[in-house]
Amino acid sequence: MSRARYNDQIRQTAAANETSNASGCLHGDCAFPLSLFLLPPLAVLVVGALLAVFAFDGSTQAVLAKANSSAIGTISPIFTPEIQRWNSSILRWASASNLDPNLVAVIMQIESCGNPFARSSAGAMGLFQVMPYHFLTHDDPYDPDINAARGLDYLKRSLAASNENVRLALAGYNGGISVISVGEWFWAAETSRYVYWGSGIYEDTLTGAAQSARLDEWLKAGGASLCNKARQQLGMSG
Repeated sequence: MSRARYNDQIRQTAAANETSNASGCLHGDCAFPLSLFLLPPLAVLVVGALLAVFAFDGSTQAVLAKANSSAIGTISPIFTPEIQRWNSSILRWASASNLDPNLVAVIMQIESCGNPFARSSAGAMGLFQVMPYHFLTHDDPYDPDINAARGLDYLKRSLAASNENVRLALAGYNGGISVISVGEWFWAAETSRYVYWGSGIYEDTLTGAAQSARLDEWLKAGGASLCNKARQQLGMSG
């Protein structure tokens, strides 16, 4: 942040004003009433209170959002029908992992759109697109419960590595936890896009939005194709 610089004339004017202000205003012979001199301290208190409100960071919002989602027994209405179909499972998985159900839904939305048999060209599998090396020997990668357990375990590790910063945790989930500690300019283009979609959608859940412009943007950018495949696998009409 740059520092303000004052020339000699301004310093002289300030000094003159300081001398003038020191001349017995407490006795009632000043042009301004005494009450006005109480405004600066009062303003400081008001500004401090406002700053405390605005300092309400994303991690605190996420905690409240998690409690709210669990209390009302549903995920945000912004998610597509394919994700809404997994509502009860998402709530159960989120509770077992101590995660915000809406964050869990965001991951599923942009990873598979709710297709339990989704598979990427890189070999990631299932609802949460978990890479093979995260599964145990006898795991069925396409079992929703197992896939959720392995995927959300990695999400929790990513959140821990990012000090609960959801945006960085999304980067870690997509690009590997090691990307959390490097500058964003080193992220792969795919990871940057992933964070853009995921953080925007998640922010809309935190604000209580009824629909998400970022989610609509994701659908137009190719997400709709993913959801069409999920709809077919889930046997959903329309």
